[in-house]
Amino acid sequence: MTDLFDQHRVIDVDTHLTEPPDTWTRSFPASKHNIVPHIERIDGADVWMADGERLGAPGYYSMAGWDGIMPQSTPRTFDEIAPAMFDPAARLAFMDAEGIDAQVLYPNVGGFGNGYFLRLGDRELVAQCVRAYNDFLTDWCSIAPERLLAITAIPFWDLDLAIDEIERCLGNGHRAINFCNQPADYGQPPLAHKHWDPIWARVQEAGVPVNFHVGGGSMGTQFTDTAEMGWMTNFAKVSSLIFLDNMRSVADLIFGGICHRFPDLKFVSVESGVGWIPGAMETFDWQWRNGGVRDEHPEYELLPSEYFERQIYGCFWFEEQVARNAIERFPNNILFETDYPHPTCQHPGPRTAAQRPREYASRVLADVDEKTIENVLWRTAASLYGIA
Repeated sequence: MTDLFDQHRVIDVDTHLTEPPDTWTRSFPASKHNIVPHIERIDGADVWMADGERLGAPGYYSMAGWDGIMPQSTPRTFDEIAPAMFDPAARLAFMDAEGIDAQVLYPNVGGFGNGYFLRLGDRELVAQCVRAYNDFLTDWCSIAPERLLAITAIPFWDLDLAIDEIERCLGNGHRAINFCNQPADYGQPPLAHKHWDPIWARVQEAGVPVNFHVGGGSMGTQFTDTAEMGWMTNFAKVSSLIFLDNMRSVADLIFGGICHRFPDLKFVSVESGVGWIPGAMETFDWQWRNGGVRDEHPEYELLPSEYFERQIYGCFWFEEQVARNAIERFPNNILFETDYPHPTCQHPGPRTAAQRPREYASRVLADVDEKTIENVLWRTAASLYGIA
């Protein structure tokens, strides 16, 4: 089997960094260290805490290469977490070994859409924590900003603050913004509402994409069946069904007229798979034609699949035949990711079914033409994120 990573440059469009213990305390005086996210050692495990509230444990999302299944067996302290997950120099060395040229970086502690920051309560403190994370990310990526691609955390609950943070972080070299895929989960207007147009206008002007990471809404109500079903079984179910939240987001972008109003704005659906995309677009087109959309909106000049083809992108990391189907239908809209170092990422541990990324990608793309392989692994992402 041909090793495609030896033949093509590769951008991994969805990875996470395990925020190191001083991510927030480095930006706050000692008097506030207890109320901002910080690490405490509890029953022998490192845990993220803020003002007495437990925010999660870094070991849960630092599982690549670990011989265990969460939550029963995870790294308990930073001593057991591979340095490539929290140290930028080690990450670069890891990328070199894996044949990956660049990675797009997403958070953990603040939530995949940044909404978890709101649990801290005081809005000024929340705003300071968002800024502190973005400043940390700028510094973390500064060792190699063409390879470690910073994505701005957006305080979406405050339009003025969000736009200010977009301006500030793009000025610091960030490559895109990370937006909540279901803002209504946090008491904000739904994604399709024109309330968000000032953000879309500013990002379109800047020429960077808007990223919607799966799980960016509130997942709390989905974890209600753990006693009956089992924690891990329910986790697997929820991890599968949250793809539908991003499908809803894509529908809002198209049916809500956002793509029409902002024709040069690009959107990326992250860690939500791509197998559903051809079927969803065929469904959207059918309902669009037969549901009177053009009677209500004669200004909409394209079909949903055409808006998608012009402006929206999806990412894959484990699918096989359905990934090939999506690539065949939308060869310029599909991106490659690994989800490193999350539990279901393509960097295997001894007890997982995953493979190394180069093995997986080389097999899945084996019968795809060279131009499309280059688009999937490099060119499309390079254009989106401004990589030469």
